Amino acid sequence: MGGPWSGVRERVLALREAPHWKTVFGAHCPGHGHDFELLPTLDEQELRAVERGLGTHLPKEYRTFLGEVGAGGAGPDYGLFPLRPPAPGAPPATGHAALPFRPERTAELDRLERAEPRRADHPDEAALAAAYAAWTARCDELDDTLTQGTLCVSSQGCGYYSLLVVTGPLRGTMWDDVRAVGEGVLPIRRKDDDRPLPFTDWYLHWLTTAERDAWNPPPRPRLTTDP
Repeated sequence: MGGPWSGVRERVLALREAPHWKTVFGAHCPGHGHDFELLPTLDEQELRAVERGLGTHLPKEYRTFLGEVGAGGAGPDYGLFPLRPPAPGAPPATGHAALPFRPERTAELDRLERAEPRRADHPDEAALAAAYAAWTARCDELDDTLTQGTLCVSSQGCGYYSLLVVTGPLRGTMWDDVRAVGEGVLPIRRKDDDRPLPFTDWYLHWLTTAERDAWNPPPRPRLTTDP
């Protein structure tokens, strides 16, 4: 075993012994915290079954993560969702993940939402109702396409999610699903780089930060009072 995931599983599990691990966001939340635990890894047969279930091939670095680190558990925010092969007799894939990811749809939906039908532009209430129904249907259709070609890998809480692109030119990169506040799907970026983060960088950045906070949290500021 080598590459970016060498020793990562051991580093994650070691954090269960860190004195301040409960201070790491998402680690200790009864009912949905990850507690720095990892699911078992997937073997090649299981990985192929997962891909058949999704209808697409997984990005290489995420695929090797599943095979070397774990199939879910400790990770950014509230942890990584479990990913398991479909059970026997499970319904066929919807094909949603196999469709190309189209990030431009967020801007398209934003433009459409700002073009909400107005009463002044229609001759009567019936015409307005028909236009509004068509507009709503198109908004719903576009909203559903925002996540095509992606796999939802983590919850950030409050209805926000982290998405991994699995199909299309941007496969392997991470995106924020912030539709809960009407902002669509946006790239997760470094502060000094406009490109969306690859899955490996996203996960390893979280691990480095978690290690820092769990073993050596920053000192609390002293409370002072004026003389």
